[in-house]
Amino acid sequence: MTGQLLRLATAGSVDDGKSTLIGRLLYDSKSVLTDQLAAVERVSAERGQDHPDLSLLTDGLRAEREQGITIDVAYRYFATARRRFIIADTPGHTQYTRNMVTGASTADVALILVDALKGLTEQSRRHAFLASLLGVPHLVVCVNKMDLVGYEQAVFDQICDEFRRFAAKLDIHDVGFIPVSALLGDNIVQHGTEMPWYEGVTLLHHLEQVHIESDSNLIDVRLPVQYVVRAHGHGGTGFRGYAGTMAGGVLRTGDEITVLPSGLGSTIRAIQGPGGAIQEEAFAGQAVTVELADDIDIGRGDMLCRPHNRPHTGTELDAMICWMQEGETLQPGRHYLLQHTSRETRVRVESLDYRLDINSLHRDTTAMSLGLNDIGRIRLHAQQPLFFDAYRRNRDTGGFVLIDEATNNTIAAGMLAEPVTSEANIVWHESAVGRDQRAGTGATVWLTGLSGAGKSTVGAELERQLVAAGRPAYLLDGDNLRHGLNTGLGFEPADRAESVRRAAEVAKMFADSGAVAIVALISPFRADRERARAIHVAAGLPFLEVFVNTPLETCADRDPKGLYAKARRGEISGFTGVDSDYEAPDRPDVVLRPDDGDAAALTAVLLDRLAR
Repeated sequence: MTGQLLRLATAGSVDDGKSTLIGRLLYDSKSVLTDQLAAVERVSAERGQDHPDLSLLTDGLRAEREQGITIDVAYRYFATARRRFIIADTPGHTQYTRNMVTGASTADVALILVDALKGLTEQSRRHAFLASLLGVPHLVVCVNKMDLVGYEQAVFDQICDEFRRFAAKLDIHDVGFIPVSALLGDNIVQHGTEMPWYEGVTLLHHLEQVHIESDSNLIDVRLPVQYVVRAHGHGGTGFRGYAGTMAGGVLRTGDEITVLPSGLGSTIRAIQGPGGAIQEEAFAGQAVTVELADDIDIGRGDMLCRPHNRPHTGTELDAMICWMQEGETLQPGRHYLLQHTSRETRVRVESLDYRLDINSLHRDTTAMSLGLNDIGRIRLHAQQPLFFDAYRRNRDTGGFVLIDEATNNTIAAGMLAEPVTSEANIVWHESAVGRDQRAGTGATVWLTGLSGAGKSTVGAELERQLVAAGRPAYLLDGDNLRHGLNTGLGFEPADRAESVRRAAEVAKMFADSGAVAIVALISPFRADRERARAIHVAAGLPFLEVFVNTPLETCADRDPKGLYAKARRGEISGFTGVDSDYEAPDRPDVVLRPDDGDAAALTAVLLDRLAR
């Protein structure tokens, strides 16, 4: 039985041999049907070629065969004993950049082909950048046509070094390099005899072994509702289920969930899959129908998530887009339809921040519009709030398309950034707030970090500057809480959790009154801080988690109260950083480090974030 599915996309310049490489991969892995091979051999012979032109296996359009180029995205499926594959053979021409974006948008692996004779070209860099922008987690640089450079290792090493220098500017974490000859089959499925200096694996072996299990977001439960399933039994009882494709996380029977936008909660009674009831768990990528324990008004476009792990919610959207419409440009002020997961809403383009030159990575802030294949940063205003994550965290809930209202054509693909921090992006739900209008301009700034990290120092300076500017603020730190509100609590995990909960409730009241509550607590456990955030989210109040990331050695050297010394002598037990763990935030809103400056400089960072 074959293993999990791997999606891969080819990329690179024209004539680098992408189609030939895919054809060779299919041919040598015995994945070509007899009649397909016969047709390729016949056409190749008619052209006077000595060997079958394997690129014909993917170039299906007549124009592609006539011109010897790839125009459309060709998808091919094949399988080995270890894994199943879907290959997207994308075009290399600049004018077909949109087709490359389409093919790579769902890929797990991007194969960047480089012609050994030409070296790294402008289009090679362009496609590597696009793969990075699209969040493709794994890249494989295939240096092709090694037979034309005498299989010289120096040529291969030079191209690899040049690509590494370029990739250092991009958000790429996993890059592999393989020297190949697609025409002759060297290092595609079998090792050739001409490159004994290469001791790595073949391309197929690499694709069979590449680890993609951790690429899916299995932390943030996201189930966009696509369809409400209703059925009535003979006994008069009715079934109501909510169908959709899991966009993130893991769901099990009995799990608590929250429905957005209503904010109402329930538990999972049962989960159905295409093959029947799912007894264990449903995870990202699965199509499911869930049944809830409570009757809740849920419709298409709503989203199921965890009560304490919700997506961003907002109408002000910051995004990178690739414009795909020929003969029309994107301009600020225009209206379009936006399709995001199962939700559709009308949006207005508020501004074009810049157009990106994907060759030099230069940002052109003077650009007034985007044309075909252009990529730019834009600001959108949606008529209805979206429930989204940053694209870097979740490609499903962070991606969208723009649709022309008149023609219904898809005209752009977009990737959402972190939410825009503005009053308009704070969405208030009657079920959570119980009133008709918004509160003041209050917020909570939660400073977490080790003892001695500098939390209280930064908090005190932030409080001083806010009050001096006429904005109400109050600092809650471990000292003033311990001598009053948290009297009697120790340092056991349960006591720490209760300490954080009490501090969060008090901070919520300050924020609700319009003040800025500044909480400086070690709060070492991630779950406790998430509950503190959830307390504010449920009340519709902004919450800013700030990680004061000071190394343990620096904190111990400072040791303002001598606590580290006592803990290391065994006079104190359960001390964070010595004999109790500190769980650093997964995705803090702000990270402050001692190298970034003194308390005033760090406070300036927080003031800027609060202002935005």
